[in-house]
Amino acid sequence: MAFWLALLKGVPWAGVISTAPLVADGAKQLWNAVSKKPPLREPSLKSNPPHPPGSSSVEALEARVAPLETGLDELHTQMLKSSELIKVLANQNALLIKRVEANRVRTIWLTGAIIVAAIAALASLAVALIR
Repeated sequence: MAFWLALLKGVPWAGVISTAPLVADGAKQLWNAVSKKPPLREPSLKSNPPHPPGSSSVEALEARVAPLETGLDELHTQMLKSSELIKVLANQNALLIKRVEANRVRTIWLTGAIIVAAIAALASLAVALIR
């Protein structure tokens, strides 16, 4: 437990809390930029089988380009999914930071209440001992 307290004390919470909205906004901007981009072209149907080596150079190039276009489409789809994941994680991070800050403030208030209660208990004990 002491390890976690020491670890949490080393975190610059003011900086983390102040930059959490920036991280969330950056992720939203990334998602908006990536999601609005259309694929570079319509996905091919892989209907062009590879041509034999004796075919013309245009057909050979088309045969080589078709798998590359398919790969490009797959990479674009992965980029969309990755940017959506980043957006979701940034939003979760912002919520987590808000909750950590609320817990920090609550802990400060509870610590103050405990200190006041301890002082009141000691004062009442002192009064009882004096009488």
